[in-house]
Amino acid sequence: MSGAVQTGWASSAGPAAPAPARSRRRWLLVVTVAWAVLLAGLTWVSVRDDPPTVREQRSLDQAGPVVDRAVGELALAAGAAGLLELGPARIASGCRVTPFADGARLRREVGVLAATGDERAVLTGIAERLPASWRAGVWTGVDGPELRADAGEFVAVEGRPTGDGRVRLVVDTGCRPVGTGYSPAPAPAPATAAGPEAAALSAALLALDRPGDTAPELVTAPCPGGGFARTARSADGPGPAASTAALAPLAGNAPLVDQSPVYAYRTGAVTVLAEIGPDATRLAATVGCPG
Repeated sequence: MSGAVQTGWASSAGPAAPAPARSRRRWLLVVTVAWAVLLAGLTWVSVRDDPPTVREQRSLDQAGPVVDRAVGELALAAGAAGLLELGPARIASGCRVTPFADGARLRREVGVLAATGDERAVLTGIAERLPASWRAGVWTGVDGPELRADAGEFVAVEGRPTGDGRVRLVVDTGCRPVGTGYSPAPAPAPATAAGPEAAALSAALLALDRPGDTAPELVTAPCPGGGFARTARSADGPGPAASTAALAPLAGNAPLVDQSPVYAYRTGAVTVLAEIGPDATRLAATVGCPG
């Protein structure tokens, strides 16, 4: 027998040829697209039908009453003598709830008196008077003391000093679906009628030689024990040059805040806040919650 190996002939029983790479890639692409479509469909059905479990699924119309009640709680916790102003509702649209849906966020602010150096004590006192369920507390932040609390229904509350004799408390829903939109609960007739805050605002406008023929904006919040905290606000805009000296007689020469451009004083049960700039003057007169 010869030990030579015969060459030049292909085996008739070699391995099967592999499937073309192009065919495999085509099937992988089909499977990937189908999986993405399935996930998108399940996400849409979940958002439409499932009960809300996070704040992004609770709409502004659901969160609005929670925000308004939170503003009333903050007004009460600040105390009638410490409350400076109730801010109106501000809605910012254009945020993204999910990659498939636009949303909006609702914010309201509360201004509170806090002399320079007393900001932490003021925030701590407010935190202690808020409902226990809010788990409110005061921490040291980058720019000073910060109040944080949870008003429920994924509505956050934060408070920080503004550096001009005030602290600003903010109630914020975060981004969420609009739903039917935010509509403030209408206050009963006694709360919308002209009260002492309107008279105090008119007196301040007159002292500053500002036009007072336009009806002021009225901002309210329900007090926890009943009734409403109320702020009457003058419209921003240009006008005659103003000076805090014109308000000194109304303040009895004993202002609560006199840190330009901010000036605040008490007259009876009303706190009047003035922000006097070179080009515009803004006034707010506020009556807080009883108790």
